[in-house]
Amino acid sequence: MSKKINVAVIFGGRSGEHEVSLVSAKSVVDALDKDKYEIVPIGITKEGQWFTGSDPIKTLKNEENPAIKKRAVLPPDRDIRGIVILTAGSSEGEFVFDRIIPVDVIFPVLHGPYGEDGTIQGLFEMADIPFVGAGVLASSCAMDKVVMKSLFKAAGLLVTEDIILKSGEWENGKEDILGEMESRLGYPLFIKPSNLGSSVGINKAHDRTELARFIEIAFEFDRKVLVEKAVPNAREIECSVLGNENPVASVPGEIIPCNEFYDYEAKYVAGKSQTIAPADLDRNMTEKVKELAIKGYRSLNCEGMARADFLLERGTDRLYINELNTIPGFTSISMYPKLWEADGLPYSELLDRLIELAIERHREKDRIRKGIRLDSEWFRR
Repeated sequence: MSKKINVAVIFGGRSGEHEVSLVSAKSVVDALDKDKYEIVPIGITKEGQWFTGSDPIKTLKNEENPAIKKRAVLPPDRDIRGIVILTAGSSEGEFVFDRIIPVDVIFPVLHGPYGEDGTIQGLFEMADIPFVGAGVLASSCAMDKVVMKSLFKAAGLLVTEDIILKSGEWENGKEDILGEMESRLGYPLFIKPSNLGSSVGINKAHDRTELARFIEIAFEFDRKVLVEKAVPNAREIECSVLGNENPVASVPGEIIPCNEFYDYEAKYVAGKSQTIAPADLDRNMTEKVKELAIKGYRSLNCEGMARADFLLERGTDRLYINELNTIPGFTSISMYPKLWEADGLPYSELLDRLIELAIERHREKDRIRKGIRLDSEWFRR
């Protein structure tokens, strides 16, 4: 009997999307084939404490204090390649070494900052452990909506008009800025924190009062805010992408939000939004969505997986790429797995494929030379 693959599933985190991560993680853990994988669950509190135990997901959902439980550390030492477990010592705040749990692959189910923005991916790289999803560069670029849109533009993809706003600029000239936005973009406008997902902090403004208030809200989540011209009468189309060097795209799907747009409540709380998979699109538009999803994926140097989100303008059929999400939701209602299900790839097999892609990429990177042959001792002098 072949040895099981040790998969560390990491979730929670210091992010406004902490709760979404917990729901996604439960779906992933439940669906992973227990005959193939030994699951090592690692929870991260909102304060950034890493810990493990019998059920870290439940602990975080119940907001129990995990400080007295087993702490977990991922050292950036490639010889360890595993999770170091610490237990509480004899004095307060003291932790002592317990054991090392070897890890074959990491499955991060972390949304937003400190999980999807390249920071933790850098730690995985230093630890030299294969991990599911995009690398440092793609994760970082996709998390920052301003950088992401600039790369989309460079690749020739159609994006909405926008104005980028820094917190200092806003504080020093609010009335002038509001006037410029009204004259250049008009209403309605979407206001978004640049570095956040799951529609956290995003609002739609219809007049100056709402615009000013929603900008203030967005600055509670980030120091950089994106104000975008709304696409009139838009359909929200999504497409899942899977692969490393040769990515493939799923059938597109459509979101019909229960609110005016697909905000946080419409996604996770109300439970009344509709998802259609596959979307009711003709063959040409279906192929166009898939083609542009892969083009956007490659423009950010993505690997592993991502979900591409589009806005399709009714009447004109203009297709705007809105964003790429490098760790898309994996909840029971999430579009990324649902679109692959509609394309004939079941949830558990999708997880298998993502783990295979992580290991394949790591194997390819291992072939790259890490240094040069030195013909002298100059560096010792």
